[in-house]
Amino acid sequence: MAPLTELLDRWHEDLSAWAIPDRITAEVAESPWVLPRQVFVRRADRLRRDPGGPSFERAWEVLDPPGSVLDVGAGAGAASLPLAPRVTALSAVDADDAMLGLLAQGAGEAGLTARMVHGQWPGVAGQVPSADVVTCHHVAFNVPDLGPFLAALTGHARKRVVLETAAVHPLTSLNPLWLRFHGLKRPERPVAGDVLAILAAMGVRPGHTEWTRPAGADYQSMAELVEVTRRRLCLPPGRAGEVETALVELGMSPGQPSDLGSSGRDVVTIWWEGTA
Repeated sequence: MAPLTELLDRWHEDLSAWAIPDRITAEVAESPWVLPRQVFVRRADRLRRDPGGPSFERAWEVLDPPGSVLDVGAGAGAASLPLAPRVTALSAVDADDAMLGLLAQGAGEAGLTARMVHGQWPGVAGQVPSADVVTCHHVAFNVPDLGPFLAALTGHARKRVVLETAAVHPLTSLNPLWLRFHGLKRPERPVAGDVLAILAAMGVRPGHTEWTRPAGADYQSMAELVEVTRRRLCLPPGRAGEVETALVELGMSPGQPSDLGSSGRDVVTIWWEGTA
C-alpha cells in the first residue's frame, strides 16, 4: 500500500487537473460551476418519500434506537431527510447558504428542527456537535485536501460515518462533450477506490458497497438540462440547440432527462466507525 502522503498528494493533483483552461472560461460570462439547486431539492424530496439504497440502510440500522445525525455537505438533505423518523437531532453543514434554507424547509416538513451551519468542512467542524451518525453524500470529489476532511468526519461520529460518492469523478460523464465542443481531453481520475485507499492508509477499516442508483426525474424538462449542461461546458446561449443534439446522441431521453454531471448513477457507499 502506498504511503498516506503519496495517496493524498495524488488525490490533490488529480482534482487539480479538472480546472478548466482560461482560454475557455474567458469566452463566456457565466460561471461553469453550476449548482442546480432545484435538482437537489427534487432528489431530496423523492428520497424522503421513498427512502432506500445501501447508504440509507447503513445509516438507518445504526439509528435504532433513534439518535442524532450530522449531514456534511448536506445540500437539500438527500442523505439526512430520509432518516427523519429515527432522527432526534439534525445538524447540517453546507457552503451554500441558499441550499441550507431549502434544507431547513424540507426538515420542517419532515417534522425536524435542524441546526444549520454555513461554511466549509472541516473549517467549521468546531461549530458543530458530534452526532451518532455522520452522513456525507457526493462531496468528496469537491475536496482537494481529503485527509483532514475525512478525519473530521470520523472525529464527529459516535457510531458511524456513511459516505456516498460517485464511482468516478461526477463530471466524467461530460468528457465526450468537452472533446466534441472544445477538443479538450478531460481527466478520468480520481475515483472512489482512491477514497478507500486513503481511509485504509489512515488506519480506518471501511466497509463499502458498489451499486447503481435507479434513474430519477431530476429535471423537469429537457430544456432545463440543456441549460445547465451548456453552462457547465462554457458555451454561449446560442449553442443550446447543439448541446441538446449532443445529449440525445449520448442517449439522454428528452422525456426523462436525468442529471449529467452531478452525481452519476454508479455510486459507492462507504462506511466506518466513528471515534467521537
